[in-house]
Amino acid sequence: MLRSRIIGTGHFLPERILTNTELETMMDTTDEWIRQRTGIHQRHSAKDGEGSADLAYPAAVQALEAANVDPNDVDLVLMATTTPDYIFPASACVLQEKLGIERAAAFDMNAACSGFVYALATANSMIQTGMFKTILLAGAERVTNRLNWEMRDTAVLFGDGAGAVVLRAENGDHGVLTSYLDASGGENDLLIWPAGGSKQPIGSHNHDSSDCDIRMRGQDLFKRAVIEFSNAMKQALNGTDVSLDEIALVIPHQANIRIIQKSAERIGMSMDRVFVNVDQVGNTMAASIPIALDQAVRAGRIKDGDLILFAAFGAGLTWGSCLVRW
Repeated sequence: MLRSRIIGTGHFLPERILTNTELETMMDTTDEWIRQRTGIHQRHSAKDGEGSADLAYPAAVQALEAANVDPNDVDLVLMATTTPDYIFPASACVLQEKLGIERAAAFDMNAACSGFVYALATANSMIQTGMFKTILLAGAERVTNRLNWEMRDTAVLFGDGAGAVVLRAENGDHGVLTSYLDASGGENDLLIWPAGGSKQPIGSHNHDSSDCDIRMRGQDLFKRAVIEFSNAMKQALNGTDVSLDEIALVIPHQANIRIIQKSAERIGMSMDRVFVNVDQVGNTMAASIPIALDQAVRAGRIKDGDLILFAAFGAGLTWGSCLVRW
């Protein structure tokens, strides 16, 4: 069967590290408060003037080198991001130019923190139809320059970064085995960034209003995240003969350590089979899974033939999962 096999991975984190201790000087919070509620110790922050495509570029270069793929062999550049460089063109087009790819399709996908899983499922479908053979998929977010640093409930959560994978069409039993995607648009108000789109453009009339800040109903979101995170992991196995016991590693979206722990507990998954880096990078939204994947690969946590489960939950509300044989 024709599948999308991940043949290279890469990631990039900005040099500047923003610790909880530094945040104590910027807002009414403490290191202890942040750690207890989120598990986050630090996050990375990009330089002024850097956009998501700038972060995606070194991650993409790493992934292409790991895959031993020439950039001009890529026939689709797909970028999952909630923080594109511009309204248009797509950040995928900006990344294409940076990589020197002369001709390839390119577009962005926004499913918030579920973006990488949504994009991976989409890329896999395109490969299975024969439309593309080699896809560069990046997840990148540049969010810290848009946060209200007086709002501790949200500002302490997010960090900048990027991850990338190279997918190639291959026959066999390695690659993306199953995908599951779902959404509940009726709950979009649980996590929303109101201003900045066509409904509420940012201007002199509202640039300092609360509409320009992330709004999050934390307790309600936590409950929904745990339920749908765990359900998504189970759904990825539906129609397969794979059991949870056979999963070598779960790589979840890194939103909050308590969500990850509760979701694993709910499905009976031990935390020693769950990759966690939220303490070091915070919530990098669509970039979180590809960053964690590359770190796991480089740390030797994944070997040939391993079954890897990706799961994500984000604004929309959106959630999903992908089962991959390495």
